[in-house]
Amino acid sequence: MQSAQTSATQPLRVLIETGGCSGFQYGLSFDAPKADDTHFESEGIALVIDPTSLAYLDGSNIDFDDGLHGKGFEIKNPNAQSTCGCGKSFN
Repeated sequence: MQSAQTSATQPLRVLIETGGCSGFQYGLSFDAPKADDTHFESEGIALVIDPTSLAYLDGSNIDFDDGLHGKGFEIKNPNAQSTCGCGKSFN
């Protein structure tokens, strides 16, 4: 587990991993940037995405729902052919 101080200085990594009920799943973590990462910033949040994940995520929207029935992070991916009911995996 990372300390709050460490994660506050590292960008949020958005990635695609194999797995989940549909073949691929989304991952989020605080991580040090790597040389081949693409860097983004949205509403003051630094994001990094590796080249392989970027190909799957191109054109996606990432939202955070913290309302009464909030789901946390929600990724709307126009490249996904289908998604599972949980919204965390796709193909």
